[in-house]
Amino acid sequence: MFLAFEEIKKEKKRYGLIVLMIFLVSYLIFLLSSLAIGLQNENTQAIDSWGIQRVVLNKNANISMPQSILTNKDTTDTKIGKKESVIGQLPVVVKAAGRSSLTAQFLGIKKGQFIYQDQQLVAGRRAQKNDEVTVDETFKTVNHYRLGDQLELNISGQKYKIVGFVNGAKINMLPIIYGDLSVWQTARQTVPNVAFSGIVSKDRHYTYNHLDAKTYSVKTFVNKLTGYAIQKTTFTLMIAFLFLISMVIIAVFLYILTLQKLHNFAVMRAQGISTRTLVNAVISQSLLLTVTGVVLALLCMWLTVAILPAAVPMNFAPTIIISGSLGMLITGIIGGLIPVRSIIKIDPAQAI
Repeated sequence: MFLAFEEIKKEKKRYGLIVLMIFLVSYLIFLLSSLAIGLQNENTQAIDSWGIQRVVLNKNANISMPQSILTNKDTTDTKIGKKESVIGQLPVVVKAAGRSSLTAQFLGIKKGQFIYQDQQLVAGRRAQKNDEVTVDETFKTVNHYRLGDQLELNISGQKYKIVGFVNGAKINMLPIIYGDLSVWQTARQTVPNVAFSGIVSKDRHYTYNHLDAKTYSVKTFVNKLTGYAIQKTTFTLMIAFLFLISMVIIAVFLYILTLQKLHNFAVMRAQGISTRTLVNAVISQSLLLTVTGVVLALLCMWLTVAILPAAVPMNFAPTIIISGSLGMLITGIIGGLIPVRSIIKIDPAQAI
């Protein structure tokens, strides 16, 4: 460690460039990971808040809630207990006087069921009447709606009053509007005897298969959300390649530095300094550079999160901090081990 630290102090510019490179790669990994988790959360925020295990949909709806319609005939024998809620989901366009149009998801729910009861309100109250709705808090923080504002939905000519703002009410990255199930049924009245889109249950053993109704696990349902699986795979591959690229860059820099110092190492070996000491110095040097770069990246990320507007889906979670930091440290160690073979093969006679 002493040799590593002394050499870094002597060659500040050279090692400063390596730290800068590690900082940039680490920052990019933290940034992309936070965006990936943030986007994933916006896909499943509402589903996660419900805590559901099973979903019943129309078997011909391609496991899509907005495309699913269950009729009274499909739901003749359904048992709706305290752990079940029925939902009617429909994409809508929101219009309001003096505001831009907004795309959202309307969720028709029933009073007394757990989705209605478990809404995490940040302001206002739950909807009591058919012309009242609660909406995701981004209506307030991003679009600047207020309690009492009137909304007009493209599924009907009626206006709806905002009576509450809900935390974590997004699905498929779109804000949710919670309203009465009868509103959804009216919008879907072209289908005879329409009941609802589906049933969600907190009971992992809940199953209902009757006529066109089929039960799915929540994992299967989430993976079929539009773009969710592709988005998750894309970000995972990007982050994995970033780790690989950072390992290669660190290894190349250290290998070149090691080759430049082979004569110095040979002199040290001739003076009786063990190979183990030299190897430890190179690995310690790699760790010092990596830790410095990662710490700077973390500080920059905290500043970035503080500056970015609420509309950006950034989630700099502790899991990202821990996994990203450990990943970079392991990458630094592996990068430091690659030049070790050149050090071991040094012949002290070269220095004479």
